[in-house]
Amino acid sequence: MKKVLSLAMVSAVMLTTLAACGGNNAGNETNKATNAPSENAASNKPGNGGGEEASKITGEVVFLTNRTDMIDKEYVDYEKRFEEKYPGVDLKFEAILDYDKTLKIRIASGEFPDVVFTPTLPNNELANYFAPLDDISFSGEIYFKDLKAHEGKMYGVSSGGSTVGIVYNKKAFEKAGITAVPKTYDEFLAAAQKLKDAGIVPLASNFKDKWPLDTWVYDIPTLIGEEPAHQNKRAETETPYTLDNAYGKSWGILRELYEKGFLEKDVNSTNWEQSKKDVASGDFGMYLLGNWVINQVIENGAASEDIGFFPFPSDNTGVAKAPLNPDFFYAVNKNGNVQAAKAFVQWMIEESGYDDFSGFIPTLKDKEPKLPQLAEFNTYSPKYFEPAQPVDAATQIQNKAQLDQAATVQEFVLTKDPQKVLDKVNAAWAKAKKDLGL
Repeated sequence: MKKVLSLAMVSAVMLTTLAACGGNNAGNETNKATNAPSENAASNKPGNGGGEEASKITGEVVFLTNRTDMIDKEYVDYEKRFEEKYPGVDLKFEAILDYDKTLKIRIASGEFPDVVFTPTLPNNELANYFAPLDDISFSGEIYFKDLKAHEGKMYGVSSGGSTVGIVYNKKAFEKAGITAVPKTYDEFLAAAQKLKDAGIVPLASNFKDKWPLDTWVYDIPTLIGEEPAHQNKRAETETPYTLDNAYGKSWGILRELYEKGFLEKDVNSTNWEQSKKDVASGDFGMYLLGNWVINQVIENGAASEDIGFFPFPSDNTGVAKAPLNPDFFYAVNKNGNVQAAKAFVQWMIEESGYDDFSGFIPTLKDKEPKLPQLAEFNTYSPKYFEPAQPVDAATQIQNKAQLDQAATVQEFVLTKDPQKVLDKVNAAWAKAKKDLGL
């Protein structure tokens, strides 16, 4: 079976600057096509899979994914189906944990696979490593095509879209005596108390795993401030994190839920895989995550009709609000097997069924999502906030400061003095901003 599972051992010394590596990835024989691409390979269009064109696409192509759970499962089927369409291609999958950090180290080393998800780099650096994808002939318009673009060229294609809200177990709500989903924050707290009183953990935070806390970094601040560009606006100030702005208010909500005992009993020993089973069984009542988690809960034993989805009430206005987000963006190593890699990206978007499997809003705008919980979510008529294109200055400052916002959330929630946490982060931000001359 042609796949790899790599739980990477990360170097103790983090490589923080990628620009010095340029686009020279010579010497990586594993990731080269058997017929190495020419200098203008980035401009070669992938075939449409029809006979003669498909036969021209050959060589090995490796996809580096974060979905460790799909190795030996769905990816086996993807490999078979893709190679049936492109018989000259040898498709392989490699899955890693701590994806962004590990990928940055591999890029800095000069060796990384043909298809990856874009790391947290400023858009103006994407061309150093990745091929433009504008020549992929998708069957229709796609969402988020400008979010990973620079100087008119697109370097990333979203693997799917999602919104964020409360994924809940209806039987747990029934057991707790909750007869209607909460539409205000006070109603949400009251529902959480009822769940707790019924012996049900109200909200699975997956605090220890850290990455689920990104919702509190990106999505809840968007709803609180009704401003999807809040991450960009950090570049305009030396104190982007305050108790009374969208970040402090967002993290303050999670801190309140923790202090009221509405999260897991021991947040420092939470387990992501187990939490899906716990929500599925009704031992836990809710997630605050994207719709992509719904199918994973169902796969862990819940009946689809027992899982619901509603907008998170971040305030007491009663107005339903929700973000509209891309998921990870596919990118193609410009020194890899570009033609086959582009064919694979197109196939993942149009034919793989990954969007349905993951419970995504499809990247193709004219394709309807199949997830019934999304239909329920939309009955609340939420006001959607679409993302703003990243501002390079904000990303540069964050990388220079080596700022891990989710880790900051962890510290903010657990500390006796959250203001000190913000002071420390703001000091690092201000120094990085000054050092960069921004």
